[in-house]
Amino acid sequence: MNWKRLAAFLGIIVIMFGVIAWSSPALVKDIRLGLDLKGGFEVLYEASPLEGGEKVTPESLRKTARSLEARADKLGISEPEITTEGTNRIRVRLAGVTNEEEVRKVINKPVNLTFRDPDGNIMLNGNDFVQNAANVEYDSIGNPYVTIKLKNAKKFEDVTTKLLGKPLSIYLDEKDPISSPMVNQVISGGTAQITGDFTLDEANDLRDTINLGALSLKLTEKYTQSVGAKLGQESLNETVTAGLIGTAIILVFLIALFRVPGVVAGITVIIYTWLLVAVFELMNFTLTLPGIAAFVLGIGMAVDANIIMYERIKEEIRSGKSLLSSLKAGSKNSFRTIMDANITNIISCAVLYFIGNGAVRGFAVTMICSILVSIVTNIFLARLLIQLLIRSNLFKKPGYYGVKEAEIREL
Repeated sequence: MNWKRLAAFLGIIVIMFGVIAWSSPALVKDIRLGLDLKGGFEVLYEASPLEGGEKVTPESLRKTARSLEARADKLGISEPEITTEGTNRIRVRLAGVTNEEEVRKVINKPVNLTFRDPDGNIMLNGNDFVQNAANVEYDSIGNPYVTIKLKNAKKFEDVTTKLLGKPLSIYLDEKDPISSPMVNQVISGGTAQITGDFTLDEANDLRDTINLGALSLKLTEKYTQSVGAKLGQESLNETVTAGLIGTAIILVFLIALFRVPGVVAGITVIIYTWLLVAVFELMNFTLTLPGIAAFVLGIGMAVDANIIMYERIKEEIRSGKSLLSSLKAGSKNSFRTIMDANITNIISCAVLYFIGNGAVRGFAVTMICSILVSIVTNIFLARLLIQLLIRSNLFKKPGYYGVKEAEIREL
């Protein structure tokens, strides 16, 4: 018996399962849950210009989505999911929300950018500005400032004449002023500079705020879905329970069919599951019901890779080859088949990602990650582990690999 090979096998198993036991509680606790598992609501908005506003553009749609995200953050909503779809739609997913009606009233309120005099009177609003005309520029010594351009130069000239030597405060959504630049001169050309002791980040934020306020987009609800927190938790519990039962049945089947390789397959499937959860956490994925479905389907595909490889090894053993020769030949001959299947699945998932949206994209991303992780664990790691067992000379009989003596043909 080769004790070094056996010790290497056991060492890998002990280290991997030790890491799994140590890290799993934190991974499970920190993973993000979608609204279908945590509860919350989803709304699909259609964006259109307000009266007098300009048409919706991809840039204005993206900036409006960022504005909705900022509003959700101010409401204390953790990790909102807000994405643009098509040419004029924004999908909002807010998990863990209990005061749905209040949040919906705030979230779809049009951006209200106003410029006010010291008495609080509105002198200019978002419709007075040219869309996306605010920019960050630099003075002669490299200090940033913001330039803005208005549609009506005469109106701007009248405002600056009236407020000469006074501040013109900038408000967003009726909150405290975000900036109060002084009017140092009458501006007749329709273009002004906002100067101050800005950092570059502050200047960029002010530019984005002004551009956002100039969009004047109206959001109309086209679709809404609500999921209660209790229902979401029940869905999570039932799905996880079903996944565990299914995985346990698969592992028992593998051990019964392949014996020692089946045990190795069970070990690699457990490592695969932990590693995929770690990838989700590392990439800050949001786990949804379609994501869990893809997760469980990925386990089935990982098992398929083991079955293809081990069946090929069994055929090589039946042909009369030694265990080590059977492993090498079986692994080599099955590798192309397994990789062809995985590459085909990755391509199909990539197509789903690019033509789909929402839950479809989440399913596709989960499947691609599961395939890549499966290649590492259920092909290369499984091959390493079974090779160590064979070279240890502990399991020499063909029966340990699911092959009866009577089935072996002479060379």
